[in-house]
Amino acid sequence: MHAKMTLEQTLVLACAGAWSHLERRLDNSLGAIRGISLAEYRLLRALADAPNAQASRVDLAHAVGLTPSGVTRALRPMEKLGIVSTVKSKRDARLAIAGLTPAGRRLLNDASGVVDDTMTALLHRSPKAASKLLEFIDLLQDVAR
Repeated sequence: MHAKMTLEQTLVLACAGAWSHLERRLDNSLGAIRGISLAEYRLLRALADAPNAQASRVDLAHAVGLTPSGVTRALRPMEKLGIVSTVKSKRDARLAIAGLTPAGRRLLNDASGVVDDTMTALLHRSPKAASKLLEFIDLLQDVAR
């Protein structure tokens, strides 16, 4: 006998399935048009949203759900491409601050357009999506807290 799926289980599986689909679509779109992954876009977005477009690895890790060492590994290739920079903290030599460069800002602006276009195309497939979008965003942000 199979246990009946609860509403909570249905929600978890629906969110996981939707995220997998979104991640694949956005990875493909961003990769094809701007040469970055969704994970890299998230890091650039977190940097842009930080004060002075600078943040510690720990703060970035918290913002995007990675470990600080995962952030370090992800930022290295972006540093080599000149879209982020790293500066040692004046107060603590162990602390490195990542910053968004002008080239990084341009890439982020272009990539944000790609994200908007991809999401608009996905959301227009469902007539209910547009009217419920703000409510859904609020729900997801509440769950994330």
